[in-house]
Amino acid sequence: MSNGKKTTKRKRSQKSGLSKWETNLKNFKFRFISGLLLVALSFYLALAFMSFFFTGFADRSKFDIAFWDFIKNAEITVENWTGKFGAWLADTFINDWFGVASTSVVVLLFMTGIKLVGAKIMKLSTAFAHAALITIWISLTLGFFFIDSVNDRYLLLGGAHGYFLSTWLQAAIGWAGTFILIVVSLFAYLSFSFDWFIGFVSRPFHKKEATRETQMEPENQKDEEIPKDSVSAAETEKHQSDKPLDEDLSLERAVSGLSDVSSPVKQNPEATGNASDHQAKEIHDEEILEMDFKPENTDKSLEHDGDEDLELKIEKAAREEMMEHNEDQPLGDYDPTLDLSSYKLPTFDLLDDHEAGSGQVGEEELISNKNKIVKTLEDYKIQIKSIKATVGPTITLYEIVPAPGVRISKIKNLEDDIALSLAALGIRIIAPIPGRGTIGIEVPNSEPEIVSMRSIITSRKFQNSKFELPIAFGKTISNETYMIDLTKAPHMLVAGATGQGKSVGLNAIITSLLYKKHPSQLKFVLVDPKKVELNIYSKIEKHFLAKLPDEEESIITDVQRVVATLHSLTIEMDQRYDLLKKAHARNMKEYNHKFVKRQLNPEKGHRFLPYIVVIIDEFADLIMTAGKDVEMPIARIAQLARAVGIHMIIATQRPSTNIITGVIKANFPTRVAFKVASMIDSRTILDSPGANQLIGRGDMLITQGSDLIRVQCAFVDTPEVEKINDYVGAQQGYPSAMILPEYTGGDSEGAEPGEVDLSKRDSMFEEAAKVVVANQSGSTSLIQRRFSIGYNRAGRIIDQLEAAGVVGPFEGSKARQVLIPDEYQLEKLFDNIK
Repeated sequence: MSNGKKTTKRKRSQKSGLSKWETNLKNFKFRFISGLLLVALSFYLALAFMSFFFTGFADRSKFDIAFWDFIKNAEITVENWTGKFGAWLADTFINDWFGVASTSVVVLLFMTGIKLVGAKIMKLSTAFAHAALITIWISLTLGFFFIDSVNDRYLLLGGAHGYFLSTWLQAAIGWAGTFILIVVSLFAYLSFSFDWFIGFVSRPFHKKEATRETQMEPENQKDEEIPKDSVSAAETEKHQSDKPLDEDLSLERAVSGLSDVSSPVKQNPEATGNASDHQAKEIHDEEILEMDFKPENTDKSLEHDGDEDLELKIEKAAREEMMEHNEDQPLGDYDPTLDLSSYKLPTFDLLDDHEAGSGQVGEEELISNKNKIVKTLEDYKIQIKSIKATVGPTITLYEIVPAPGVRISKIKNLEDDIALSLAALGIRIIAPIPGRGTIGIEVPNSEPEIVSMRSIITSRKFQNSKFELPIAFGKTISNETYMIDLTKAPHMLVAGATGQGKSVGLNAIITSLLYKKHPSQLKFVLVDPKKVELNIYSKIEKHFLAKLPDEEESIITDVQRVVATLHSLTIEMDQRYDLLKKAHARNMKEYNHKFVKRQLNPEKGHRFLPYIVVIIDEFADLIMTAGKDVEMPIARIAQLARAVGIHMIIATQRPSTNIITGVIKANFPTRVAFKVASMIDSRTILDSPGANQLIGRGDMLITQGSDLIRVQCAFVDTPEVEKINDYVGAQQGYPSAMILPEYTGGDSEGAEPGEVDLSKRDSMFEEAAKVVVANQSGSTSLIQRRFSIGYNRAGRIIDQLEAAGVVGPFEGSKARQVLIPDEYQLEKLFDNIK
């Protein structure tokens, strides 16, 4: 209520301020003084601009200091006729802004001033619109043709605006494209602003059309003799046909084929009287046409009404024909992006390029490492046939082909010895490399390279990807962009010790999806127990996020709300399977294809289904707090939700067996491991060692089955994520986030009203009842949100309200019906149950 009062007061103050201005403008003295000041300011600016063209060269070195230092220092003098302030204004308008086109400001100030004084000129809104367009066009044109003058700081004819705009356009569409744009924009402005220009341009075409119509008339019609009895009728028709040529031609085309329709003017003179009477009527009609009059019951007025009726009938017939044509024409495909048709994907310039200054592996380092590896193997009597190196962003893969008879296990046991000889942070031996017949030794580079997210997003592989939910992680050892399709994953488990790049990896996943999907095609459910990692994405709530009804925050931080959200997702999953069953579709892709082709009727409950990606950070905290309440809905979603487009990504820094249980591991085939503390943790997350030998800072192993792929995760910094979210959040979004089905909880769903003991009512029972009756809506989420209590307690209060007869029984995803109409009845109820 307080916010509403503040808003009302603010509106009243704004209205009072506007009314004061309107009152002042009605005062002639105020308008006269204001007009004189604006006219004086326009003359002052005109003198400053004029003087700048002659004295700007001498004053150009004096504008490099701060404005106030420049103004208050009496020792600094300028050659400009209007002093230092005028010189500064001229330099700012001409060089820093719009160049010579800034003189439009002088014209606008002068017009506004004389308008206030009382002069009758064009509307100021029209003048400002024309001035803005002309200023931008002249600035661009001068900046384009005099782009070389930018090196002369004394005078930029197009100003900084014209220079940068022309430079950007030439980089985007080239010199020829910019020139064509300038010419076309000039013609477009003249066409929309001045009717004489359209008449001048279209005049040759009208002449050709009139000549063509004249040539189509029969030649013998000109030489045909006119009977004497029809002379007066011909003359009358000549006098009455006072319309322009274009109107006559258009009317002839409109009524072509309607030979049975005749004008009442073209009648036989014998039926209306002799020739003299008809000539008198002709003169009378001419006199009427020259006067301003109301329509009378004359032949001329009859002709006018007949023409109007004829035109209305023709327009009506054409409209009906068009409607019939549109009805017969089948509708096109349904486009789910039409609700936000103006939405634009994030641009590449929102991401930073972190490759500058990153390390490169030199040839000396490669040769040195090769020799050390060969010498270490020779010391243990192991011969090799060949060795080659593949340089990656952070590690280099040395592939060796052992000599015949050498046991692979013997080389694998030398992992620590090779690491000692190379003095490396940690090496990893792959024996053998699947599909190659070689043994790989991964050695960290002395100066790792930073893989920027921009290089991944702008790569051809990502831009041309046909994946439904493309996730670009980073680059492999061979410097190739590594991508997976989340719909084929279909769920992902991410683990890694603190500070090894797990949060950056989650940001890379979300960023990849934001750069490829429209808000109508994708929704996120973000769970962040730490409350600070994913909170940055709250700005895109109305575009990409989903939440429970009556929920204030879209980023879920409360453990009890996580449980409710997961159960709500299971309800959404069941509802989607029911839709697929009705549509006879096996998965969501087939279902959406049928819906787009308009093969499914929305009136029967069908709707376009967006993908839902559930991202849970710090999964260990949820398991420790909620246990089975969290694990069971996650397992159910992971087992069934793939076909209906719900996918889960779970991240934890503790990949122990009591956190990542067998049920979780069985349903999350895709695993991503950053550096972990021990081999046991590596086996827990990957079912194999190796994650404990990573070098950190985004170095990770990914498995989607049996093969392990080493990838350097792309680095996306927090400021970059903020810029992406600001860009998306600034665009038009939906009225709210996607609303998930309401889940009322197991306690409230299974409890019977008779089993609730009203003698042990909750302390907030009466307050909750008043809130429910005041809102005429009863739900667990409403009680929880209003009183900031846990989900289980809110569910017990709802059970007590149902037992007391305040709300009705549980009705699935709908809110409970409120049985008490007002607070008076509620007070009587309180008296009865006491």
